[in-house]
Amino acid sequence: MHDLRKKALLESGKTQSRKARSKPDAPRSTGHLSPNESPGNSRPGSTANSRAGSRANSRPGSRYASEDEGAASDSEVDDVMTMSTNSASGEDALDGGDASNTWVERLQGRLVELQDRKRSLQSRESTLVSYLHLLRHHFTQRQIDKSVSDILPALLRSIRSGTSEEERSTAIKALTVTILTAPSETVYDHVFATLKAACEEAEEESIKVEAIHALGIAVTCGGGSASAAEEMLDFLIEIIESDGQAVGAGDNGAVVTAALQAWAFVASHMDDLVEQSENAMEVFMEQLDSTDPEVQTSAGSNIALLFEAARDYEEETGEKVNLQYNQHRIMNRMAEIVRDSSKAVSKKDRKHLRSNFSSIVTSLERGKGPGYSTAGRGASNPHTGGSKMDQGGGHDGEFQEFGYREKIRIHNQFMVIDTWSLHARVELLKLLLGGGLVTHWMENPTVRDILDSASVEYLASTSERKRW
Repeated sequence: MHDLRKKALLESGKTQSRKARSKPDAPRSTGHLSPNESPGNSRPGSTANSRAGSRANSRPGSRYASEDEGAASDSEVDDVMTMSTNSASGEDALDGGDASNTWVERLQGRLVELQDRKRSLQSRESTLVSYLHLLRHHFTQRQIDKSVSDILPALLRSIRSGTSEEERSTAIKALTVTILTAPSETVYDHVFATLKAACEEAEEESIKVEAIHALGIAVTCGGGSASAAEEMLDFLIEIIESDGQAVGAGDNGAVVTAALQAWAFVASHMDDLVEQSENAMEVFMEQLDSTDPEVQTSAGSNIALLFEAARDYEEETGEKVNLQYNQHRIMNRMAEIVRDSSKAVSKKDRKHLRSNFSSIVTSLERGKGPGYSTAGRGASNPHTGGSKMDQGGGHDGEFQEFGYREKIRIHNQFMVIDTWSLHARVELLKLLLGGGLVTHWMENPTVRDILDSASVEYLASTSERKRW
């Protein structure tokens, strides 16, 4: 598993918002990608600020069907939306074992090794990578429950005093998945100070990013109170509003993106976002002016989440939430961003912006969740033996919209991601669990609770099975 490397600064890739750039003391930095660095390993501010490309921790690409994509085949769209239930190849090598031992036996070996601080740095790193892989791809609560009181201190030691970026960042990931696997009502108080210090004091981008994600999981799944969750939202807003400077990572797109993702995850667990909405909306709108596509799309998703929360609140209480920014203005701004992006970003990033903003615009227009497609197909006409399109809904035929296209398949059923709240939870869990998300959804009560609003549907027909 590869660690997250620092990313090289590019003049055209800074993540500052328009408001931050207007300040006289706003930091400015330039630089170029070295010959030996790939875009995936560039330093802060590069337009390629996506997470480093380890297979187990890569972010599955999202694709939303836009209005003009009606001609795309079902399989072309749906296959991108499907997460495989197969585990990563080479599992034995990644978890430090061999085929002659079961994963339970390999895990027991890693638990013993975690307690031994006299081992070499390379050995400690290898143990953490192996332990993390086993926890991601198997539900291990029964195996680690009695050892959590020993596991947590060992991981916290590596986070505080690890001697390499790899050791510290992997320890944070392992801590996060441990909390998801064996949660308790006291773990948040136990890990908060260490994670916040790692976020604020570490020099390495990867450590800051993983610490931000871990804080979001700890406060929601580790016994954090409602007031602690509100304080966490405020802390994350400080990071976003300052373009990362609040935690010593000025102009760092990966850190700002992580804060946006964690904010959405924590906010999705709040019963009422009215108090946070006004300030948060302004901050997210400013980040639409970022030059980092991941920051822009994450900010856009959070804006859609706020409008969704306002709709839900009005539906439940009858009281209208004033978000100050009207939807028409936001949609126009996103159209401007997509149009102007052709001058500054790569073709891949333009496609990423276009597809995500198309989803957000459709959501605002129709009051829908993410990935909703109004493109569609004609229903079969038994009188002609073929299909017939009739968007007007006339008597001669029916028009069926594709609807929600973001889904995760598990055997003969799939989870439909039809709200921005669920989208925020799934996106962070994908980052943390990688290819093990399906296993945890099937077996882990904590993950099932996180995703409890998901609509589950079955693939009944042979044609549907083939399409998926």
